[in-house]
Amino acid sequence: MPSSKPLMTSSSGPASSPVESALRTLETEASGISALSAALKGPLGATFAAAVEMIRQAKGRVIVTGLGKSGHMARKIAATLASTGTPAFFVHTAEAAHGDLGMITADDVIMALSWSGEQPEMKTLVNYSARFAIPMIAVTSNAASSLGQAADIVIELPKAREACPHNLAPTTSTMMQVAIGDAIAIALLEGRGFTALEFAHFHPGGKLGAMLKFVRDYMRTGAEIPVKPMGTKMSDAVVEMSAKGLGCVCIVNTTGDVAGIITDGDLRRHMRPDLLTVAVDEIMTKQPKTVPPSMMATEMIEVLNSRKITTLIVTEANKPVGIVHLHDLLRAGVA
Repeated sequence: MPSSKPLMTSSSGPASSPVESALRTLETEASGISALSAALKGPLGATFAAAVEMIRQAKGRVIVTGLGKSGHMARKIAATLASTGTPAFFVHTAEAAHGDLGMITADDVIMALSWSGEQPEMKTLVNYSARFAIPMIAVTSNAASSLGQAADIVIELPKAREACPHNLAPTTSTMMQVAIGDAIAIALLEGRGFTALEFAHFHPGGKLGAMLKFVRDYMRTGAEIPVKPMGTKMSDAVVEMSAKGLGCVCIVNTTGDVAGIITDGDLRRHMRPDLLTVAVDEIMTKQPKTVPPSMMATEMIEVLNSRKITTLIVTEANKPVGIVHLHDLLRAGVA
């Protein structure tokens, strides 16, 4: 028979609210990040800058290594570095002694994560680093540890309480490790002027990849573009608009340049008995907003949102070469 007694965490009292627990966790981890930020404003700042410069000047890659929870953070840091233009990959500290040392060359830089700096498994990498003069950056909370003493540069993280109520489960410490890794990656990115176009080369998939493509990747071209010349009757323009199904028609002048656009909204605003008999010149919105095929999708979304429109005419030398509709962007996962 189910017990009617309240859930207890111990003999001392009932379990705390999950939200209260979450807030304590976030506040504790935030205090660790604050301590790290304060340390960077002090002596740690010069050490951090030296580590960034060492990586920047390396001819090879950044080998990020760690064990346990530090290993998980090291894997994430390696991925972030690689995706932002700094060649890097993860080597598991324990696997290094079983053949993975062959992945590391004399042109590389090792970034070793260990909160205590005393993991026995790290000794193999430390010895390998010394034997082949491979620079090593230690990320640890104990500069006096064996790892700290062996490293060329030590990024000593401030000691902070874990969010775990027993101060045991790595939580605040791992948050600080990944934060310093992110800081290194972004400092390198900004230092080399890494652009969104370069970022796109490494992120072709998913929504991020979709947003890093260009207008030309999403525009409709050729016979799909609804176009009519100036002087056309509105009845013909409406037929063209309906046939192409984009809710608009581009109006061009005698030289083929974009002169205006007529949208569903224009039809509603100019609704009157003789609407279908007048010329498009009278109804069209003159000098509509256009974009080039080379514009990035992210910028195109900003234009659509800022102007509260759903369609953009794509032009080259003021001639229509394509048309982009918000619905196409939604289907592609861009918007």
